[in-house]
Amino acid sequence: MIDGGVNLRAPSYSPQRRTALVLSGTGTAGAYHAGVLRALHEAGVKLDVVAGRGVGAIGALFAAVDGAQRLWDEKGFWRADAVRRFYPWRPTVRMVGGALALSLGLVALPIAAIAFGLIVFPIDFLLKMVGVGAAGGLTSWYLQLASDAFAPQALPTWLPRLVLIVLGAAAFTVVVTAWLGRTERRRRGAFWWRLVPSPLSARAAIALCWSGVWDLVRGAARLKQPAAAELGRRYTELLAENIGQPGFRELVIVTHDVDAGRDLVFALVSEARRRDLLRRATIPATQGRQAEVLDLSGLARDHLPDAVGAALTVPVATDLHLIRFAPDAYWRGETHRLCDRPGCLERVVEEVAALGVEQVVLVSSAPESPGPHALAPSRIDGRGRLGEYLQSSEAAVVREVVSRPRAGGPRIYTIRPSHNPIGPFDFDAGFDDRSDRRQPLTELMSSGYQDAYHQFIEPVIGESGERVIG
Repeated sequence: MIDGGVNLRAPSYSPQRRTALVLSGTGTAGAYHAGVLRALHEAGVKLDVVAGRGVGAIGALFAAVDGAQRLWDEKGFWRADAVRRFYPWRPTVRMVGGALALSLGLVALPIAAIAFGLIVFPIDFLLKMVGVGAAGGLTSWYLQLASDAFAPQALPTWLPRLVLIVLGAAAFTVVVTAWLGRTERRRRGAFWWRLVPSPLSARAAIALCWSGVWDLVRGAARLKQPAAAELGRRYTELLAENIGQPGFRELVIVTHDVDAGRDLVFALVSEARRRDLLRRATIPATQGRQAEVLDLSGLARDHLPDAVGAALTVPVATDLHLIRFAPDAYWRGETHRLCDRPGCLERVVEEVAALGVEQVVLVSSAPESPGPHALAPSRIDGRGRLGEYLQSSEAAVVREVVSRPRAGGPRIYTIRPSHNPIGPFDFDAGFDDRSDRRQPLTELMSSGYQDAYHQFIEPVIGESGERVIG
């Protein structure tokens, strides 16, 4: 366990003090969060606030309404087959790649036909050596085939046409897709840049998240899942009505507003704390709070889907999430672009501290570097390269957050793995160089469960001698 050196004079952990759980990470980190949540649930750890950035928003969303069990059980969120299809290559990117591969194959067809002759003639020679009388027919057959294939009306005519048809169809599809995918926001830059899409898609992750939330909200009723806006409204109503009841906690999700250059805080807190949510003394300018904080129990009650969509949006790799503010909100009906940002973790800790939290349990799947002689082969696949950078950025941010002194701030306890071979986008499995085998998400979930016990529950909760369910 790393107790980040924050507020070292603060007393040790006490279940009577106000506690927040902060979940941070991207992609597969959610499986690690699920394992930690399971361990905290079994140990009866009291939580007053759950907060998240990135994929941590999913864990916070479920844990806030006493639904964290849906993340780790046998038919839970992170065990579903649909998780393997998270953040896939966009159909346009796959289609363009396939068209280019097919075109190269067509161009290489004449070369392959010539190379085939390098096999035919030696085989014909060997057959003649062993005395097969009809061996000469093989050579004659190949020569006739080559003559027909390279005739003016055959390959020289049809191959260029086929290549042109394949590439033309791909280009037409790209143009149509770009036209249909246009937004109400104006764009600057040359026209052809509009044809270059973000390589990955976050739609599958967002859709499965709301499917799981619907299972929580509808209970045993067999009803059709409503749109995300309506479902988000039902969720906020459920949480707002039950905050303070066993299993229900205050919720905080932090994302980044690319247009405003600010981090946006989506929060649903108890009624006693709502009045000060927009008028907090930690930021002198009240307008600054109004521009950055959205109260999900007030005017921003319809923006929970935007909070989740933005948290699951990986900058550059996926399309930015668009949020349209209400005309009577601070941003006066503007449409802004949102995404996740690893550095939002610092803002998450600041916000939960301002909610009166005295203890923070910070969970991240990014391991701390063990030092020299621990380098692994670098990833060369596209998703792997991006995942390496995101995991490295996450590790750096966690280190900064837990080591930054905060006078009178909350005590921070961290739960993170010592080794994690599963990258943020390795939803199928990750290869571990140390054990020379592939590890599925279920092992990452088990790792979170064990780390929670070894790094927090046994040394911290066990030392306190108390367990309070919350």
